Amino acid sequence: MSIRKLLMIPGPTPVARSIQDEMGRETVAFGDPAFVQDFKEVIEDMKEMWGAKQVYVVAGSGSLAMEMGIANTVARDEKILIASNGFFGDRFVDVIERKGIDFELMQAEWGTTVTPEMIDEKLQSGEFNAVTVTHVDTSTGVVAPVEEIGKMLNEKYPDVMYIVDGVCATSAEPEHLEDMHIDILISGSQKAFGVAPGLAFVWASQKALDKRASLGTIPEYFADFMKWTPIMDDPSKYYATPPVNLVWALQESLRLIKEEGLQNRYDRHRKMADAIQKALESYGFKILAQEGVRASTLSNIIYMDGVDDMKFRETMREEGAEVAGGLGDYAGKMFRWGHMGNIDEHDVVGGLAAIDRTLMRLGIDVEPGKAIGIFTKEYMK
Repeated sequence: MSIRKLLMIPGPTPVARSIQDEMGRETVAFGDPAFVQDFKEVIEDMKEMWGAKQVYVVAGSGSLAMEMGIANTVARDEKILIASNGFFGDRFVDVIERKGIDFELMQAEWGTTVTPEMIDEKLQSGEFNAVTVTHVDTSTGVVAPVEEIGKMLNEKYPDVMYIVDGVCATSAEPEHLEDMHIDILISGSQKAFGVAPGLAFVWASQKALDKRASLGTIPEYFADFMKWTPIMDDPSKYYATPPVNLVWALQESLRLIKEEGLQNRYDRHRKMADAIQKALESYGFKILAQEGVRASTLSNIIYMDGVDDMKFRETMREEGAEVAGGLGDYAGKMFRWGHMGNIDEHDVVGGLAAIDRTLMRLGIDVEPGKAIGIFTKEYMK
């Protein structure tokens, strides 16, 4: 008998039934008045909930959002400081190099995070016009102090553009453009929003919009804010066909988030992550991210001696749970468990039970149910 597989990777994440139902609706014309109203509501909710002057909801992935964030706010003769916590922070290098923009890469040791002090030290030279920070890097499971960085930038470098990659954070880790002095926030539908892949999100502050206006014509076509702003202001207008059913799915996701409450959602993710990470450590695994900078959206788990990566992940798949492998220097040395969006205690317990069974099949000494008990005790505090 085949068993239902738990999706335990850092994205895409499980899609709740009510969100799936919206994707299964009969598609209508993008100019249908009822859909136009739904799209308007989505845009207004996204702006209000994350404190933005404008939001761009377009067909694409988080990688498109990264490119949009850079292309619309940094001129070719300017310089960017890339403050990286891992593989996906480093990805900004490729995006920026292809645009011919000068940059400097500042890398934190994997498992640690960049700090406001590190960024401040670099910016004192006066040569940088923008800073990119990845809020949660899925390669390391580290969460950056975006609020503290934003406060420092606002106080000391108010003209520097602050660009935050929230792909693996938004709607699970606290983010608010106005309160945190963020100018560009990027994300995607497939992670903490719990929607299927296919939507890119870019939130912009007034400062970012003013900067785009000052750039004039840019080489990008699909990624140009100027092409999309009229659509976001009035979705009855046409530029490129919106993914109708995904917009409906996002609308349902936002309804669920508002019903739970953003702060409650943040608290739930933090509480669940802490409990999961304690349970994982009880096996003898180690968490790559240091205590104090561990993300609430995923855990990056270093194997104990004697565990073969491929055998572990293949056996996990057979036991009904899909986990992701490590990246960079940690490829083959760890697995990554995403626990964001609309997962609940049942999913977590099922995941831990799959780890129990997998380790037992691999000949690793395990006390069945111990980790589940630790998770339950911690989560119920």
